[in-house]
Amino acid sequence: MTEEAVPPMAAVHVEGRGGTDLLLRAVARDLAARGFCITGVVQSNPERAARTRCDMDLTVLPDGPTLRISQDRGDGARGCRLDVGALETAVAGVEAILEKGGLDLLLINKFGKREAEGHGFAATIGTALSVGVPVLVGVNQLNRPEFEAFADGLATMLPPHHDAVLAWCLAATGTTTGDERPVFAV
Repeated sequence: MTEEAVPPMAAVHVEGRGGTDLLLRAVARDLAARGFCITGVVQSNPERAARTRCDMDLTVLPDGPTLRISQDRGDGARGCRLDVGALETAVAGVEAILEKGGLDLLLINKFGKREAEGHGFAATIGTALSVGVPVLVGVNQLNRPEFEAFADGLATMLPPHHDAVLAWCLAATGTTTGDERPVFAV
């Protein structure tokens, strides 16, 4: 893969509940351990006793905070549980880091409904691309058509495997190891 052939944005989808979140968290840890400067968000989904649905927490990379982005509306509730205010707090945190510069990669846990509507991390992704920071996002099958329209040919879908995602990250940042970069912990 030549540097010119590497798209500036990539997306990945892993089948199964929470699969994409686990993969992206592992990739973020691996990149941080290699000394890459990354920002964005990763999601964890803590289970709660006596509840049928998990909570959703976003951690702003590289070092927090962790924000609960789900609202507890009870087991019988239907519809969206997203706490838009908490999501926008995460967006603001990532944008503040992005503005400082010096980043190797922007990692966004999910191109979701908010992004498909032009909110959430949509503008942040555009900003990163405009300043030459490659972007890695998780995308589910429901929002994939909207992601592809948003990406407008600038993105590639990656196989749902750690090594494939890591290889894209290394190629997109123009390195094979990251060893020459200063350590920047997640």
